[in-house]
Amino acid sequence: MNLGTETGSLMNHLYSRMTIGEPEPVVGMGATLLSWTDRNPATIVEVNTKKRYIVVQEDHAVRVDSNGMSEAQEYHFTPNPDAHRRIYRKVKSGEWVEHQINPETGRLVQSRSAGLRIGERDKFYDYSF
Repeated sequence: MNLGTETGSLMNHLYSRMTIGEPEPVVGMGATLLSWTDRNPATIVEVNTKKRYIVVQEDHAVRVDSNGMSEAQEYHFTPNPDAHRRIYRKVKSGEWVEHQINPETGRLVQSRSAGLRIGERDKFYDYSF
């Protein structure tokens, strides 16, 4: 994710590039969807080693703290089997980049929207936007 054009968060930018030493993706592993300034929890629901992509599905996140509109946020996560599925592929830079399936060719096409961090679930809601 490029800072200033694909994300407005320095943390999300850094998370998208922190891929050295990350675990190999496996079904059931936690992940974090990285957007402009927010982060949303997800679960890896498919790993396709032949075509080198993973599919993630956003989780439910329920806030459990009582800190109000602050940056100190705690959440409880549960899987959401009805959520939209997103396809990610690791590119040469090491980043996980979202892809779409071209309906005419069936090939994966890079879409450069939300970034991804695998290995842990995280939720952050930016109240300043």
